Amino acid sequence: MLNKLSHKIGLEFKPYSYSVERGKIKEFAQAIGDDNSIYYSVEAAQKSGFRDVPVPPTFATAIDMWAGPDFEQLIEALEINPLKVLHGEMQYTYVGDICAGDTIHCTSKVIEVIEKRNMNLFTIETKYKNQHNAILLISKSVLIERQ
Repeated sequence: MLNKLSHKIGLEFKPYSYSVERGKIKEFAQAIGDDNSIYYSVEAAQKSGFRDVPVPPTFATAIDMWAGPDFEQLIEALEINPLKVLHGEMQYTYVGDICAGDTIHCTSKVIEVIEKRNMNLFTIETKYKNQHNAILLISKSVLIERQ
């Protein structure tokens, strides 16, 4: 069976950037209930081997929410019904540390589309590079459109 949505593979979204600030890291850590001192203190972060306050593991979601494409842009580009969309899965692969003071440049594209009997699954990969063009993180997010 020919995949009717295969033309969406390779679809790129508008690049976006985000300046990582200590205050936002602190707010995020508080919101998720993480009291690890490395998210609140430069000294604690440096004692743990970081150059500055690092971001918590799921902070990339906040980068995407604050700077990335909004939900309407995603559903319009993918041509899916917003009333039938679910978030299916999120995967983070860290290659380096994202810390306060970094400017993160993000590029996102559709890398896989799976059509099943009652749903379509879209995998979106985002690469997060710092101001030195080094990839620090690669995320994969799966959006599910129920039929």
